[in-house]
Amino acid sequence: MKYIFQVRIKEGHTAEEYAEAWVKASEIIQRAPGARGTELHRKIGDDKTLIAIASWDSKENRDAMEGQHNSEVANIIRSAAPFCEITPLGEFEDPEWVVLPPKD
Repeated sequence: MKYIFQVRIKEGHTAEEYAEAWVKASEIIQRAPGARGTELHRKIGDDKTLIAIASWDSKENRDAMEGQHNSEVANIIRSAAPFCEITPLGEFEDPEWVVLPPKD
């Protein structure tokens, strides 16, 4: 499953500031059972809007991670709060069928 959220960078701050905190938190979160990786993308033409995608084996795995309070992650997220607004976009099922072009 995918957990997707939007990050809006506040005036006077940069996406790079958020990305630094995001990497630190992601490194810890991705140690949880079922974590399959994260991605952070910048919106084309708008360097103040980002989208984050966290991939999990299942919703249950992600819920279990959320249920375990991690003070280090909480502190990292709190440190980023002054320079961004985070809007959860939701939890999405992995597609049942994916067609990818062959890699060279």
